[in-house]
Amino acid sequence: MVKAGRPLLRAGGGYEQSRVTFVELFFDLVFVFAVTQLSHGLLRQLTLLGALQTALLMSAVWCVWIYTSWVTNWLDPERIPTRLLIFALMLAGLVMSASIPNAFGNHGWVFAFCYAAMQVGRNAFMVWAVRGDDGMRRNFLRIGAWLSVAAVLWLLGGAAAPGARLWLWTPALLLEYAAAWLGYWTPGLGRSTTADWRVSGAHMAERCGLFVIIALGESILVTGATFSKAPWTTEIVTAFAAAFLGSVAMWWIYFNAVASRSSQAIAASSDPGRLARSAYTFLHIPIVAGIVVAAVGDELLLAQPNGRPELRMLLTMVGGPAIYLLGVLLFEWSVSRNISMSKALGLAALGLLAPSVGGLTSLGLGCIVMLILAIVSGCEAVQLSRPAPNK
Repeated sequence: MVKAGRPLLRAGGGYEQSRVTFVELFFDLVFVFAVTQLSHGLLRQLTLLGALQTALLMSAVWCVWIYTSWVTNWLDPERIPTRLLIFALMLAGLVMSASIPNAFGNHGWVFAFCYAAMQVGRNAFMVWAVRGDDGMRRNFLRIGAWLSVAAVLWLLGGAAAPGARLWLWTPALLLEYAAAWLGYWTPGLGRSTTADWRVSGAHMAERCGLFVIIALGESILVTGATFSKAPWTTEIVTAFAAAFLGSVAMWWIYFNAVASRSSQAIAASSDPGRLARSAYTFLHIPIVAGIVVAAVGDELLLAQPNGRPELRMLLTMVGGPAIYLLGVLLFEWSVSRNISMSKALGLAALGLLAPSVGGLTSLGLGCIVMLILAIVSGCEAVQLSRPAPNK
């Protein structure tokens, strides 16, 4: 039963009250486009500056998505005002995503305005939506104060010269991420604790798992689109198979056991807000980043399977899966305080592979990376299939 004065919030308890709804999935379609824009942008500017800019834009895209996921964890998506909010965020998010390729060029003000409008506008809606709950209202007033300060930096960066933009947007983004760790401490309002963030752990876990699917789906899209335009020689077909199987292995590593175990852990936690903040809000960033970088590596592999791997190919083809495995390891540790030996060894193998590629072709490197990921996923599957020891 929804409490009086809280008509827009979900009812408490049960799967039906915490399930991911169709309108949330519809909202996610915008971020399929955003992830595609990020990977294509990195491919076009595969330099240190390009990597830094892409990292900032990806972190901003993730930030606006995860903040919205927190909000829809509380709001009832079946209510008309909530749906109108989601549709408005979709429109702003679509324009923001369209501006990503030129965010550090002529469209910087568009990106900044849409981003700031989504962050501040969504929070203002929540202050109104939870007006019957003084504790939640105070939380969103605190969050709104921090997001408003960050929005000023975003807008100043959008109006600044492209060369100065990174210096204004980086502190804006860091401010938004640091705010959560500081409990959004605000003069006169105090700070929040994770116990104040009453979330449905199952909903948060499902939402973040769906974003991982979005990123992997973009990787599959890149592989298929590049393969369809290339001549289907033996080398190209082999490279296509290696890229596809690598994506399957990455899916397996996350979804075979980690996702379900983590979902159970946060659902059963006495402080789900703490896990939602650390494990899902922050530690999914390297997981998604690794997939985006690996997708760029797959595209480079399909374009030049017979050549010697250049530095940019090495950094994407090996670095992407390495970032991904590191992210999954950190995520798993945050939830269960356990370290998967197979993932740790896989990460070490990728590290040892990097300085040993002198005699390999790009195709050979891609096949070895795929085999490492496949072995890690296979070991995980074997370990999961073993019966638990009797206590």
